[in-house]
Formats: sequence, C-alpha cells, structure tokens
Amino acid sequence: MPHSLSAPPHLAPGLIVSAASSGSGKTVLTLGLVRALRRRGLVVRTAKTGPDYIDPAFHAAASGHPCLSLDTWGMRPETLLTSLRWLDGDMTVAEGVMGLFDGAFVDDRLADGSTAALALRTGFPVLFVLDVSGQSASAAAVAKGFQTFRPGVTLSGLILNRVGGPRHEAAIRQALAEAVPDVPVLGSVPRAKALDLPHRHLGLIQAQEHADLEAFLEAAADTVTAHVDLEAVMALSRPPRPPAIARHRPFPPPPGQRVAVARDIAFAFAYPGLLRGWQERGAELVPFSPLADESPAPDADAVYLPGGYPELHAGRLAAAERFRQGMREAAARGATIIGECGGYMTLGDALTDADGQTHPMLGLLPVETSFARRKLHLGYRRVVTLTDSGFGPAGTPLRGHEFHYASIVREDESTADRLFRAHDATGTALPAMGLRRGSVAGSFLHMIDLEDF
Repeated sequence: MPHSLSAPPHLAPGLIVSAASSGSGKTVLTLGLVRALRRRGLVVRTAKTGPDYIDPAFHAAASGHPCLSLDTWGMRPETLLTSLRWLDGDMTVAEGVMGLFDGAFVDDRLADGSTAALALRTGFPVLFVLDVSGQSASAAAVAKGFQTFRPGVTLSGLILNRVGGPRHEAAIRQALAEAVPDVPVLGSVPRAKALDLPHRHLGLIQAQEHADLEAFLEAAADTVTAHVDLEAVMALSRPPRPPAIARHRPFPPPPGQRVAVARDIAFAFAYPGLLRGWQERGAELVPFSPLADESPAPDADAVYLPGGYPELHAGRLAAAERFRQGMREAAARGATIIGECGGYMTLGDALTDADGQTHPMLGLLPVETSFARRKLHLGYRRVVTLTDSGFGPAGTPLRGHEFHYASIVREDESTADRLFRAHDATGTALPAMGLRRGSVAGSFLHMIDLEDF
C-alpha cells in the first residue's frame, strides 16, 4: 500500500536532496529515489534548485511529470509560490544545486539562489547525500560542519554514498553517532560505476540522448530500494511554508497569443514553469522541431527559440530549408521572435562549430558565434530591456542567468539595437547583452522571471 502523506493538495509534502558539492552523486540518488517512490504508487513531483535544464529532464523521465525550477534568487515570491502549488502530487522531491550553501554572492541569504536558501524559504527538510569515498571518520566532520554552518539550516537525514564495504560503513556510522547524533542515517549506498552518468561541456548529456535511460532509472531505483529506508525518507517530508506575497502575477507575460516553441534536442532548454505561466496567461503554445525541418506555425504571432545545443547540430540546421524559410516568413510578417542562448546563436548570421567549420544560420540578427573559441560564461544576470521587444517594452527589468561556452565573434550594432543593460548578481555592471532588429530579438540570457523585488 502507498505510504499515506497528508497535506493540502496545492502544497504537497516534500524534501530537498543536497550534498557538500557537485559530483557527490545527488542527481543519481534523486532519480533512484523518485523512481522507487513512484513504484510504490505515489505521484511524485520533482523540482530543481536554481538554474538548470539538464537534470530536470532526467527528473521528468523518472517521475513522469515535468520538473519545475525553484529559484530564490531568480523568482519573485509569487512565482515561487505558484511553482510550489503546481507540485501537486503526493510528495515532492527537490534536488539541490552544487553544495548546500552555494549560491550567488549576495547579502540576502534568503534570496541567494542556494539550496540552503530554498530550505529556509520553504521549510523543506534537507536529506544530505554524504560522499564518503576516500574518507572514513572525516565524513563525520563534513556532516557536522554542514549541520552547524548556518543557523536555521540543519540536516534532517543522511544517505552515505559510495561506501566501500561493511567495515567502511561501520567506521563512518560510529563517527557520525558521535559528531551528529541527532541526524539519522537513512541509507548506505555502495560504489557502483554502472550508475555513473555521461557528461559533456554543459554537464550531463541530455536525458533524451541516454542510450537506455529507462534501464538506467530502473537500476537506480533498485539500488535505492535495496540500500535506503524509503519509509523513513517519506516520513521525513513536510509541506512547505508558503512565502508571503503581495501580488499574484507570476512569471513574465508571453511574447504572443499563439506562440510557436522550438522543441527538440537542439532546443531543449526551456523552463516548464515559464511555458506553463505563459499558458495560464492565455497563450497557446505550438511546438515544432527545427531539426526535423519543421517550420513554425504560419499563424503564430510569436516564435520562441530556447537554448540548447545548436552547436552540435549546426550542419543540420543550416540544411533545414523549411525551418529557415518559415522563420524568414515569420519575421517578414512581423511575428515577435525571441531567442535565448542557443536560440540567439541560431538567429544570427553564422555559427562555427567545435571543428572550426562555419555554418550559415538564419540571418535574422547581425551576430556570429563560435564554439571553436570556447570561454565559459556563467552566472545570474539582472537586465533591463533597452528597446521594445518580445521580452517586454523598453525599461522592463528581468532576472535570468547565463551559461554557455560559445563566444561572440561579431555583433553589428550599426544595423540592430542593443537589447539589455546588464548586471551580475552582485550589482556589478556588465557589457550590454543581445540585439533587436525589427520584431526579432535575442541574447545569451536565459530568462527566469520579472524583476520586481
């Protein structure tokens, strides 16, 4: 029988899976936990702390439901509350970002985007994945440090990960009993190379590219079921405390009423919450696949090209003539067109791939980009629109993030307007971002929410 979890239907009980750092195994254990709970008959909804597109796709495959973002830096309180209400299953499993306390370098610890900030805002308990590889009693020092580092943020349970064997586990448990006696160990998971996930330059490969994702998720669930006390994990979950809000206008408005949305492995980086927010504000979304050489709906009054990996598919995009013609026709009839990151690269004149080969793109914005000249651009961004566009009228403040390795080779400001004035999370001014020409606009910014704090 499914475990009984009582909570208001719009604020399901949940918990946050966190760790000391990236690479601790929290994603795999989150996936295994979600699938294992789903096997028990629970409707499990998932969330991801902070800006991320790749992990949420794996979450969605494990749970059978879209994974929503919960971002204390990027989201206004009403947007965060709306997202919590959309997590309307029997239980929510949220995965943290990086280490528990890692976020933006800002003074407001309730809004720094970290997993700890989300725990403080929501009251979700923290289930801490403790990577014990290469250590024994030292693992207890790590746990104690995280338990006492910030007032109000405590570890509610531990899962030991990458345990070397029974003697290794016994030594760690003894040290933990002395260091953090009030934090129960809810599982001990052995080392298992079969549960490693392949990576590329932006993190994990995309879920839809995994050779046998379903078998991987089932194996992860088998591991969690065998080595984690699922009853204790379920008992740990709590309904969130809703953040206080003054208004009820979550998420930015849609760029049009009938919005053609590019959706395939080259354009997979769109937040489900943002798209649902557009729908709830009256927009109809019409998906199309540029890689399948599909054109946007001819009656769409807006086209959205989200981020993704166009640099890995530049040749196919250059040869997709129906897609290219449809985009040119949309621009010619004045449809609002917006591109984010990979979408911006595709709207440009040319894209150079990792092998140094240059491919013609749509030519709707005077920009050329190169993946052969790699440089990491990463961080939260505060921007204000400098001109009217699909991102809003001039003067619209937005919050978002930037995460890409591609470099700009050329941006021609003589034939296009600058799109955004930009700052980082600390308020440091950055160069202006993006371009707007006619009804077409784009930049490397991934939009999260309006700026209205």
